[in-house]
Amino acid sequence: MGNPCQRCGACCAYFRVSFYWAESVPFLDGQVPPELTEQINPHLVSMKGTLTSPARCVALEGGIGDCVSCSIYPNRPTPCRELEPWDEHGQPDEKCSRARAAHGLPPLEPLYEPTAPHTPEIVDPLRTGTD
Repeated sequence: MGNPCQRCGACCAYFRVSFYWAESVPFLDGQVPPELTEQINPHLVSMKGTLTSPARCVALEGGIGDCVSCSIYPNRPTPCRELEPWDEHGQPDEKCSRARAAHGLPPLEPLYEPTAPHTPEIVDPLRTGTD
């Protein structure tokens, strides 16, 4: 199936990406390059470009809905690490679908169709089958 995020990028150009400031401080083991962030308040920073409207993260490369990548993928902030295209049940994630719709992209298909749980028939070994 491939990674749909590499053909999308809608979330990177829709949401404000804000996170705890220490994620961008190298001597505190922060991974996000501080030059790509801007201060929101004493506790939060955001990725540059995501506070504007329309938003577009400065780390996003490529065209939305075509072929995209993140220039800091191994060092991306927590909100980017936590956003997934599908939820734990294999259904399209609501946030992902909202961002895709804002860019005119269709929602993702479910990974699989939900099925009813299988409940085996309980057999009573004392019953002979004739009543």
